Amino acid sequence: MRLLALSGSLRARSSNGAVLRSALAFWDGPTATADIGALPHFNPDLDGEDATPTAPVAALRAQVATADALLVVSPEYAHGVPGVLKNALDWLVSSGECVSKPVAVITASPSPTGGDHANAQLREILRMMTGEVIQAACREIPAIGPKIDPTTERVTDEATLSELRAALSHLAAATGTAASDLESEPAATSEPATTPAAAPASTAAAPHPSARP
Repeated sequence: MRLLALSGSLRARSSNGAVLRSALAFWDGPTATADIGALPHFNPDLDGEDATPTAPVAALRAQVATADALLVVSPEYAHGVPGVLKNALDWLVSSGECVSKPVAVITASPSPTGGDHANAQLREILRMMTGEVIQAACREIPAIGPKIDPTTERVTDEATLSELRAALSHLAAATGTAASDLESEPAATSEPATTPAAAPASTAAAPHPSARP
C-alpha cells in the first residue's frame, strides 16, 4: 500500500517534518512526500474544465491519485492551517483525487494544545473534499520541542513514538479494508499525544468548480 505524505511546513528543520519522517518509518510499504512548495497560488481561472494544470499541480494530483492513503502532518499557524498546505488542498478540490481516500491528520505544536485548531480545520476540509478521515489515526501532539532529537531530526520520545505507531497502524488497517471493499465490489511521560474529538461528518459534497469564487 502506497502512502503519500503532505507537510504543512516548508522549514528545513521543522519539528513537524521530524514528526512526519518518524511516522513514515511505521508504514509497511512505499512512501513519498509531496513537494507542495512548488505549487502556484490557487486560482480558479486556472482550474476550469478546459484548463491545463501546471506541472507542479499535475504532479501533485498524480501522486494523490496513485496513493492508497494520505498522511497530513502540519503545524498550527495563528490558530489555523498554514497557507502552503491549504493552497495544496485547494488544488485537489475539483479534481477529485481525494474522494474516499483514507487520510490521517497529525498536528504538532510547542503549545499544550497540540495544534488542535489546525487539526480540526484540516479534518473538516478533508471531509468536505469527501476524503475518508480516519479518526483513530488522527493525533494532536503537544509540547513537541523536547520530544525531538535535533541531530537526527527524529522523534525520540517513547510515548509520542507509540502514538505515531498506533496512528499509522489504524490508517493501514483502514486502507486495507478500503482496498478489500474495492476488490469485492462488482466491476463497473511527556504530555501524551491525543486523538481529536470526533466531529459530525459533513453532509455537503465538495463544491463544483463553477461554485467557487
